[in-house]
This record gives sequence, C-alpha cells and structure tokens, in this order.
Amino acid sequence: MSAKVKIYEMVHSPYCLPITQALTALGVGYESIPIPNWDRGLVIRLTGGAYYQVPVLVHGEKIVYESTVQSIDVARYVDRVFGEGRLFPAETSGLQEILVQHIENEVEGVTFKLCDIHYIPAIENLTERTMTIRHKERSFGRGCVDAWRAEASKLRIELDCHLERFDRTLCHRPFLLGEVPQYVDFALFGVIGNYTYRGYNELSSDHTSLRDWRERLVNFRFAPLT
Repeated sequence: MSAKVKIYEMVHSPYCLPITQALTALGVGYESIPIPNWDRGLVIRLTGGAYYQVPVLVHGEKIVYESTVQSIDVARYVDRVFGEGRLFPAETSGLQEILVQHIENEVEGVTFKLCDIHYIPAIENLTERTMTIRHKERSFGRGCVDAWRAEASKLRIELDCHLERFDRTLCHRPFLLGEVPQYVDFALFGVIGNYTYRGYNELSSDHTSLRDWRERLVNFRFAPLT
C-alpha cells in the first residue's frame, strides 16, 4: 500500500500504543498526529462528529476508528491491510478475543489510574490540566484522581496479581500465544506502556519474563511475506 498512514493519537494511550507498535513490527511507516487530552476537536472534525477518542487511523481516503466500546476495528484494519492475518490468525481468534477484552478492561482499568495520578499533575497549563480532570470526572465521578492517588498501593497489588499470570505464561514461550506475537501481545504492550509512561511506574522486579518479553516485542519485526 503506497497511501500515507496517519495515526491521530495520544502517545501514552493504552489503545494507541498497540497500533503504532504493530505498524512498526509490520514495517509500516506512519505519521503521528498528537491529540491533546484536553482538546479532541481535531478528531471530532476528522470524523464528522462521529467519534472523539483515539486512535483514529487515516489511510488514503479511509478513516478508521472504533465502532463500539468493545471493538478493535483499527487493529483489525491494520491486520487486514498490512498484516495479512498475522495479528489475528484464525486458530486463536476466540482466545484472543477473551484475552484482549481482559487486558483492555480489567488490566487497563488499573493501569491508567496509576498513570493518571502522575500524568495529570504534570500538565503545567492550569486550563489544560483542569479540562483533563473534568474529562475523567465525567466518567468516574468528582474527585476520582485524588481517590486513585489515595488507593495507589492497593491498585499496585491488584495490578501485580493480573501481571503475574502473564509473567508465568511467558516463562514457557517467547510471546503470549506462541513463537511470534499476535495482537494480544500488542494489547498488553499498550497497557504496560501507559503504566510505565515517562517512568512514572515500573514493572515489578519479580516479573522478569514480562520484562524480557517487552524487550523482545520492541525489537520484533515480522518477516516480509513472499
């Protein structure tokens, strides 16, 4: 495909990081268009008011974004157009759906809170910081960021329980479902990338298999198809 790929994204988003890393692994160049957390106007205009979240992928005349809360339409488009089925092989389709939903719901439901308690206070502009807080409070209630900060220790224990299962899995194979990564690997990479953004948090030193897996995934490139 010769058409230019553009990704409208927040660079720390747990939903954008899987897409950009998958494109990198597939050898697909792309242009990153940053979207401020406090101003979604560009995405709204791009999608004609149909969407305001990220990522949005633009490929030539095609504009791709999620159709439902649980959909992974952007990832499936990347797989169909660039991956030729390697991110979502038929033999693991059901298992991947279960795992990706778990990662994007239960695991991400902890990691983004542990990121936000550092990320939001670091926004220097008062208006931008306040708009980001209000955006969070519309979904999670007033004072949610302060509440997450107060329960951070409990959240880390919960996260370690989630990640321990993946760490044990990766003791026995290089990637979650076998010898090469599938989309589930990129989904997990996204939530961990959000959690560790700017060094705000670190993976537990006990999770050595996860640390090794993460390095493998960063350096992995799919072989060209002949």
